[in-house]
Formats: sequence, structure tokens, C-alpha cells
Amino acid sequence: MKNPKLPENELQRLEVLSEYQLLDTLPEEEYDNITSLVATICDAPVSLITMLDKDRNFFKSHYGVPFNESPRDISFCGHAILDNGPIFIIEDARLDERFIGNPLIEDAMAIFYAGVSLINPEGYALGTLCVFDHKPRTLTTSQQNALITLGKQVVNTLELRRQNLKLQVAKKELTLHNIQLKKFASHVSHDLKSPLANIISLTDLLKDELIDRHSNSSLEYLEYIEDSALILKDYIDGILLHYKADELLIAKKEDIKLSELSKNISQLLLSKNDKLTYSGEDTIKNINKPALTQILINLVDNALKYNDAEKRLIHVSYVEEPKYHKFSVSDNGIGIEKDKQDVIFQLFTIIPHKNIKPSTGIGLSTIENLVNKLGGEISLSSEIGAGSVFTFTIAK
Repeated sequence: MKNPKLPENELQRLEVLSEYQLLDTLPEEEYDNITSLVATICDAPVSLITMLDKDRNFFKSHYGVPFNESPRDISFCGHAILDNGPIFIIEDARLDERFIGNPLIEDAMAIFYAGVSLINPEGYALGTLCVFDHKPRTLTTSQQNALITLGKQVVNTLELRRQNLKLQVAKKELTLHNIQLKKFASHVSHDLKSPLANIISLTDLLKDELIDRHSNSSLEYLEYIEDSALILKDYIDGILLHYKADELLIAKKEDIKLSELSKNISQLLLSKNDKLTYSGEDTIKNINKPALTQILINLVDNALKYNDAEKRLIHVSYVEEPKYHKFSVSDNGIGIEKDKQDVIFQLFTIIPHKNIKPSTGIGLSTIENLVNKLGGEISLSSEIGAGSVFTFTIAK
């Protein structure tokens, strides 16, 4: 008996084999189906899908034998992966000097063997798809072709597994990065908000003093500082909300009143000359209240910012559809140019307007993100000088 030699690329081969995470795994239907089919086609009592580990031959699927591994130094598959042909056949192992005295002949009646190497795209032989029989024999040409073809199918299945594993790792890394990014955004935002609040408060105090002294130039400088601080505050608030928006999605669904929601938003955002009206069924059943509230606050706030009318009018409508809650927020604002409407939901997209304080370009992106994760869609209809209508749905 001759022990199988190791491939020249053995260290690299073992490293690649580990990427598939197959060793010592439980049986899986997609592999067992192949060994069962191979055994039937080749009319063989035993069929295996093997993975050659450092010191053992692990059977990912074993048809016809109760054990799931054997020592590598007595394995037929160890010889098979060294063969350069499309298929490795031993018609009678008792007459082959490589196998005379091999304990598998006595213990498992391994007389006949035929196997194809499972060669991955990088050229490494991971193991074999093989059949055994308890008597001398051979395979027909069609049986050999079937074994070769099904060996390629095993490789395809292995590659799909490896790619899925890589995707899982990438997903975990991406999730971790997102968590770290959210923590960073939250930490930085909170750290910046405190000194900004101090700046805004102090500028207010200084403005009061300068008004008493009639110092117009200094007052203009302070107003510029205050405006800049408020813009920065809006950016920080927007970033904080954008990265914390997912936390709103975990809230339990509940029934809410559109009238109460509209009243609360009016008290929060509207000034004396503004008016918010609503229409539709008052009771909104089984909906995520925090998420809906944030979406409407952002849309109403946006409608107020981009509105230079003497009396700013905003209307919220609600319609219950079979699979969705449908809302729209319309205004009598300045409107949005048609060629800008396709990009308005992109993060940090800002459309400048004369005499209107610039936005952060964060709010609408946050809204779209929330709506999509709630199983809905959002769209915009707008004309310059005729206002805008934002329509969005939320899955029930």
C-alpha cells in the first residue's frame, strides 16, 4: 500500500478549504440529493462527497455508509486529487499496488472506486465526488459523464456557499460600521449642541444690549453669527435624526387620531399667520406613531421653510387603502423646479432660493429612508409658484 502524497500547494489548499466552513458540519439536503442521484446513476452501493482535511477525509455527504470520515493516509480520494484526468477509476483495488493491504478493502469492502476531483475556480482540489462498489467493475461512458457533470454541480454549490458566507461577513462588518457611525454621529452631535446653544443664547443677550446702545453695525455682525450658529444647529439636528431614524421603527403599532396629531404639529411648528388643516378619516388604525409623527413634522417644517406667502397654508390628507395608509402634505409655497425633483430626496441635496434660509439637505432623505423601511413609497408633485404636494404610503 502506498500512502497518497500531498499536493504541492497543500498549505494553500487547506487555507482555501477552510473558507467554505464545511468540515464537521451536519448533513445538508442539497449535497445528500447529489450522492443519492450519483449512486442511482452509477448503480453503486456507496457514494460520497469528501473534503480532504489535513489528516482525515471528511464526508460532507455519505450515501451507503454510516460513518462520516476516514484517515486521509488510507483514502482513495487522496490519490484521486493528485490525478490530472477528468475521472480517477480503480476497477479492482486488490490488484493495484497503491491499495494492496489497504484496510478499507477488508473493513469496508472497497473494491471498486471512481471519483472526480472537486476543483474550485482558483484551481484547488478540495475533495471528491466518488462512488464505491464491493466488487470489481467499471463505469459506462454515460455514467462517467454523469459523475463528471454532477461533480461540477457540487463545486457550484460549494461556491454559492462560500459567496454567501462572504456576504454574511460583509453584512456583519457593515452593520458594525453603521453602529459605530451612529455612535460617532450621536456623540459629536451632542458635544457640539451644548456650545452652540451657549453661542445662540449669548448672541441674544448681546443683541439686547446693543439695541439699547443703538449699535447697528455690531448688531448686524451678531445677527450673522446667530444665523450661522442656527444653520449649524440644523445640520447637527438633521444628522442626529438621520442616524437615529431606525430607532423609531421598533415602536409598537397603535391607533391614533389625525386631529390630535395635526394639533400637536401645529403647536410645535406654526406661527400666528400659518394654518394647518387636515382631511380624511380621523382614526388611523394600527400604525407606527413615532415614525409617522417624525415624517409629518419634517414635511410640514419643510413646507413652512420654503414658503414666502403672507399666510402659509398646509393641508394634510389621509386615506386608508387595502394594503397601505396613504398620506399627502400640500402647501402654497414657492414650489420646486421639475428638473430638481428627481434629486430632492438625495442626502445633502440643497436647492437654493432667494430670501430663504438654506436647508441642510438631510430632512427629505431621512423621510424617504423612514418611509421605505415602513414598507411604503414617497413621491413629489410640484410647480414653481403653485406649491408642492408630498404623497407617501406606509404598509399596514
